[in-house]
Amino acid sequence: MSAAPAQPANLAWVDAVREQFSGVIVGQQQLLNRLLAALITGNHVLIEGVPGLGKTLSIVTIARCLNASFHRIQFTPDLLPSDIIGTLIYDTHSGHFTPRKGPVFANIILADEVNRAPAKVQSALLESMQERQVTIGDTSYPLPTPFLVLATQNPIEQEGTYPLPEAQLDRFLFKLVLDYPAIVEERLILDRMVRAEPATAVQAVASVADILNSRRALDDIHLEPALRDYIVNLVDATRHPRRLRPQDKGTHSLRRLAARQCLPRARRQSRSRPRRSRLRDAAGCERCRDGRPPSSRPSHLRGRCRRRHQPSSHHPNPERGGAAVIHPI
Repeated sequence: MSAAPAQPANLAWVDAVREQFSGVIVGQQQLLNRLLAALITGNHVLIEGVPGLGKTLSIVTIARCLNASFHRIQFTPDLLPSDIIGTLIYDTHSGHFTPRKGPVFANIILADEVNRAPAKVQSALLESMQERQVTIGDTSYPLPTPFLVLATQNPIEQEGTYPLPEAQLDRFLFKLVLDYPAIVEERLILDRMVRAEPATAVQAVASVADILNSRRALDDIHLEPALRDYIVNLVDATRHPRRLRPQDKGTHSLRRLAARQCLPRARRQSRSRPRRSRLRDAAGCERCRDGRPPSSRPSHLRGRCRRRHQPSSHHPNPERGGAAVIHPI
């Protein structure tokens, strides 16, 4: 007897969450779509935007739409790792250390202004985001399922902030950069929010079981082997841009990115290259391109560049072991 076909997952909760979300947040449909995608796939999201765009309110609203535990952590410079994951507390009655779990033990975590805490505090989230567990003392405690970290950061503040390390950025599936809403949307925001008590209450229209059922339905989606090979080859091409051939179809954009050092390998190979204008090449500026040494040039050209009138000593000299230059492929 053949196995019965898998029943499609009930995604009615997604439409219900959209309706509740739209009753509080004006616009930001792309943000909502990415948050739902991360929730179903079990990944984390980093949201970046200037103050006033509704980053925190959007996360709080979607968390309230779900019948799941939710904790907010406000990252500050004086925050400690034990304030996030928890610590061991000595019990005077029993004479033993008992674990006291931190706010990271929840289904949805809002890491508000995550770049305001030092690197040692940010690294406290690495184990929880990757392994779905937290180690307190010599014991590891599993986190509840589903577990989702939604972090926000402000791009315009530089003083008193700590950029996220690459190891932590790799834990996020999306980095969403929010833009200002349209004029019509801003007028609607004004009508909704400029009140003594804005209406931000929503109903819990989804449960943890609905989310887990939707995750299990992802395994039933068929993906052609050709598409799998294309994904792997595309990722490998961004790591090794020099392997691309000019005659390969669809590689023009990748070659252009490699020339502009937008690929990881290109950036890593050109870290030692000195800063210079985009209009100059390795041979120098327009008045230094004749190849003559500085001592043999006329005095009005010696040691000067025409565009910014900077000393020409910053140009890489191949004879003196100049920095490597990434050429277009």
